[in-house]
Amino acid sequence: MGRLLYELGLLDEKTRRANERGSEKIGKSSFSWAWGLDGTAEERERGITMDVALQTIETPHRQITVLDAPGHKDFIPNMISGASQADCALLVVDATTGEFESGFQKGGQTREHLLLVRSLGVSQVIVAVNKLDQVDWSERRYEDISAELRPFLTQSGFQLSKSKFVPVGAMQGVNLVGREGLAASSLSKWYSGPTLVELLDELVPPIRDISAPLRIPISNVFKRQSSGATVTGRICGGVVQVGEKLRVLPGDEIAVVKAIEIENQSVAWAASGSNVSLYLMSIDPVNLNVGSVLCPPQELVPLTSVFTARIMVFDIQVPITAGASVELFHHSQDVPATTTKLISTIDRSSGKVLKENPRVLTKGTSAEIQISLRHTQVSGSSLTTRGIALETFSANKDMGRILIRRGGETIAAGKPSPARR
Repeated sequence: MGRLLYELGLLDEKTRRANERGSEKIGKSSFSWAWGLDGTAEERERGITMDVALQTIETPHRQITVLDAPGHKDFIPNMISGASQADCALLVVDATTGEFESGFQKGGQTREHLLLVRSLGVSQVIVAVNKLDQVDWSERRYEDISAELRPFLTQSGFQLSKSKFVPVGAMQGVNLVGREGLAASSLSKWYSGPTLVELLDELVPPIRDISAPLRIPISNVFKRQSSGATVTGRICGGVVQVGEKLRVLPGDEIAVVKAIEIENQSVAWAASGSNVSLYLMSIDPVNLNVGSVLCPPQELVPLTSVFTARIMVFDIQVPITAGASVELFHHSQDVPATTTKLISTIDRSSGKVLKENPRVLTKGTSAEIQISLRHTQVSGSSLTTRGIALETFSANKDMGRILIRRGGETIAAGKPSPARR
């Protein structure tokens, strides 16, 4: 992304040179462009993206907020947090020999990333086949990778009409914004299609439901030196205004919106789909947590600790059983849970029940299950969970999606039907 920001004039020459010198100093010169968004010392030292970074870019017809999410398997929870705020996906795959294969093989990160973003409601994807300069701008290599990915995209739920491929050489800036210069001449011999920015410019903005009740899952909390706190998140329905009172769920606290920022610009209000920073007053920051949901006091999100969900089981080796310990992901929230009951398996096409009370759920199975949040242990004491804020998919699509992980692997995705307890 760093080179794209540079080509678009969003990364100045002084910063680029500073990043180049700094990365060379610690022996990671090949990561200098990544430093455009990887801003923490730990990210730069380790050479990997660890958290979600935001950056706005403009194309001729679009203003796009880029959420640069981690790709490393150790930081999938952060990737889920970023993907849950996205409308579209830009997947960058490595064309060098062996690298694409290792990412796309069974259990590879490329597969998991595509499944995750589709399960979280992303329907448009651009696949940038990068580092083609490392394979002599091979058209065959590009076509082979594209041919491998297309069936998997379809299998994962993407429509091919909304799935685009583009060859790039990001380090040299080839086919990001244009194809001028000697470095691009080899690609131009066989490719005359759109650049990456041209494909970004063709993305279709989704329809926003501004009439729905206001919902803002919190993705980050920042304590202020003065009173109050700043929170960030994506509005998943409705409109928020300066001066409005918001309830924090779970909990009984009420906060007042003192100011709203979008892309570092103060605004009086913000609507569904916007990534916002809210400056909140009249609340102790200790009562604000990542994963909490802000909503109007008169239109609360249902809280639940036990609910049923219709899930789709991914390509897993170990079947899901009743009583299994799992991690439940909802937006930026990650809570321990248990699959307390396997209710039925379901025909994916018709929705008809195939079998009641199955013993196990294997890969590719659609099923209805019951999930219970587990108590957490703090200093040897068991704390009862206050539940999480969930809505049905029909009530709010963004608030009605969950992911289930086990042992560092995403094993299922689903749509909950909360049952209050």
